[in-house]
Amino acid sequence: MVKRVKTAVFPVAGLGTRFLPATKAMPKEMLTVVDRPLIQYAVDEAREAGITHFVFVTGRNKGVIEDHFDRQFELETTLESRGKTAALEALQKDLPSAGRTSFTRQQEPLGLGHAVWCARDIVGDEPFALLLPDMLFKSRRGVLKQMVEAYEEIGGNIIAVEEVPHQEVSSYGVVGRGEGSDAGFRITDMVEKPKPQDAPSNLIISGRYILQPEVFNLLADQPRGAGGEIQLTDAMQTLMHTQPFAGVKYEGQSFDCGSKVGFLTANVAYALDRDDIADGFLTSLGKLGLHTALIDGMKIAAE
Repeated sequence: MVKRVKTAVFPVAGLGTRFLPATKAMPKEMLTVVDRPLIQYAVDEAREAGITHFVFVTGRNKGVIEDHFDRQFELETTLESRGKTAALEALQKDLPSAGRTSFTRQQEPLGLGHAVWCARDIVGDEPFALLLPDMLFKSRRGVLKQMVEAYEEIGGNIIAVEEVPHQEVSSYGVVGRGEGSDAGFRITDMVEKPKPQDAPSNLIISGRYILQPEVFNLLADQPRGAGGEIQLTDAMQTLMHTQPFAGVKYEGQSFDCGSKVGFLTANVAYALDRDDIADGFLTSLGKLGLHTALIDGMKIAAE
């Protein structure tokens, strides 16, 4: 029997410099894909996977994230008085129940590993999920749910992976693939941004993890790595000596919303998947002079 994963950690302290000036006063995690903030998609994915405790590692100027997951009585009262019950129910549905959210500060921008370490006292001696809100996944079953199913079968540490062209591996963390199916194979190696000729595979780490609590002890003493930051990958490489790691090549499509192109692509994909706006969106795209064949191709891709 493995310990159930009940807690998820969301690192949301980043400055979002690639989206300035939009992120000067607004957290990048609150940028919207259609009409939902990125952080809401990540929380929804975690909740689908059975997570009941949501831990946010925040920084300065991130208070709006906490406000987003709180009740707004003035707004709720206004919606109720105007008979907008559907909007009110949607707001209430999105909120974790009372006492299910925790917030802690990362006072210095020392990297992902440091952000994870900042959550140590809240998580405690339990396995936990780690979700990077920049990564958005469109799939029938949430990526974390797929990972939890693998974890309940094999235990240990689980990493979501996807394939990229071999020449692009130098931009990512890459894993070596051992025995097992796509739903849960043994990870034999882990390399951060290798040269294509040195990469153990073309399977990259995709921003979703299930980790055992022993990683906190390693992060506490972890020397600074690339960029002068405390790297989570370095700690996981050390943990591999004593604990198993498995990869899940998930079913679904990813969008790197930390980049402008990925963010804009996600908006198009999610807009085309919405029955209430897809037709109008396609009509508006046509008015921009886009070729009819291109629009038809976008619609087929969304279906």
